[in-house]
Amino acid sequence: MKYSTIAVGLIFAASFNADAFVSQSIASKPSFVSSERSGLFNVAAHPGGAPPTTETATDFIGTELRGAAMKLHTRKQAPKEGEAEEKQVEKEPYVPTHDDYLRFLVDSQHVYKAMEEVVNEKSELAVYKNTGLERVEPLEKDIEFMINEYSLTRPEVGEPGKAYADEMRRIAKEGTVPEFMCHYYNYYFAHTAGGRMIGKQMSALLLDKKTLEFYKWDGDLNKIKAAVKNDIEEMAARWSREEKDQCVNATAAAFRGGGAINGYLSGGKSGH
Repeated sequence: MKYSTIAVGLIFAASFNADAFVSQSIASKPSFVSSERSGLFNVAAHPGGAPPTTETATDFIGTELRGAAMKLHTRKQAPKEGEAEEKQVEKEPYVPTHDDYLRFLVDSQHVYKAMEEVVNEKSELAVYKNTGLERVEPLEKDIEFMINEYSLTRPEVGEPGKAYADEMRRIAKEGTVPEFMCHYYNYYFAHTAGGRMIGKQMSALLLDKKTLEFYKWDGDLNKIKAAVKNDIEEMAARWSREEKDQCVNATAAAFRGGGAINGYLSGGKSGH
């Protein structure tokens, strides 16, 4: 079975429905310098996602965050709103291996652990504890399954996962809550939409159509997402304009962090 590099090479997949956005796949080593520090990213809007289904104090996610995400999408990824230049796609698609997928899962878990640590340590983020979106425990089950089922050795966390997790911890110490929330929203919510598409593709390609725990949630996922979105909107409604800009301007770094981890599935970090 063959998949195009677009299909397997996008961290947040090419589905832009009412709940998610697509990120770019970044094969190079991630850089997490925000636009405020470097001036590299002049993103003046906001990262993906449509408005919550419930009425909220603001529509920060559906307008500003979404706008910033669209500046990083191509027309192929988001036909109506994409603004980024189309990248040249290699002719022969890379086909991920079990080992690639395991590395992807291990690095993903490392980043989720860091995000959960930040949420648990900062009182301002208490509302995001135990939301139902947490992925560390499901990923541990999947990592163990992959090791046992396919006689693999658990790899060390790779550079993409280490770099992104370290950046989350740095933001917790030196950055701001709005900056962290951009990464939180992008990373968790992309997985609930486009990430699930990638999971289905990997399941068909590598796992005899088995669905991993990474792609399962306890309870109604739409209700879980709506509740978390509402909490984010209420938090954003209390932010100053400067704080909102801090969140918006972290969008490109969030895309690079997730995209670098996805490099395992597109051949960028596989070592092959």
